[in-house]
Amino acid sequence: MARRTKEEAQETRNHLLDAAEHLFQAQGVSRTSLQDIARRAGATRGAVYWHFKDKADLFNAMMDRITLPMEEAFSPETGLDAQPTPNSEAPPVDSGAQALEQIRQAMLSILNLIVSDPQTRRVLEVATHKVEYVEDLLAVRQRHLNVRSGFLLRVEQSLQTTLATQPQASANPQLSPVMAAQGLHALIDGLVQNWLLDPQAFDLLEVGQYSIDVYLKGLGIGQ
Repeated sequence: MARRTKEEAQETRNHLLDAAEHLFQAQGVSRTSLQDIARRAGATRGAVYWHFKDKADLFNAMMDRITLPMEEAFSPETGLDAQPTPNSEAPPVDSGAQALEQIRQAMLSILNLIVSDPQTRRVLEVATHKVEYVEDLLAVRQRHLNVRSGFLLRVEQSLQTTLATQPQASANPQLSPVMAAQGLHALIDGLVQNWLLDPQAFDLLEVGQYSIDVYLKGLGIGQ
């Protein structure tokens, strides 16, 4: 019985998050009330507060459902720091080239997820175009800043490895891993925001791959 109750509670939580996704996309975050979300989910306002502290908490939970898979591209276990299984017969790998390719593949995997998964696309549209950082949503702003900071740190670490091991890059004293990471983030973020405004305007995967490659070559570290 307890197990069934737990399953029902999780089902209600998922219904609330599903309702929030669609209402936030249609109406914007500020114009959507918790009562609106409860009504669409077929739940009570009390159920909303049972699962979430406030609208910001609900919003961040909604984001967690789609950003966690994206963040795996940069996690220590599966992302940029993940080490391949040792193979004595494999040729030695240039750590700089490997780090650079990991950055590139992580970026492309994120773009592919955005294009191929409707839920990811819907939630990113909400997070990008349908939210205002008003007082009751300051926790949402902080979450965005934390995710961005983590992304920049991971890319910066990989760029440092690349710049330290590739002679043509290290020969340029003006190259800065911090600034290069900021530029790459701005490039990807700008492409995604513009594509979400009009997905028919361009092919996000094709333009994204081209832009990433041109950017890395411009740093003197691309292939």
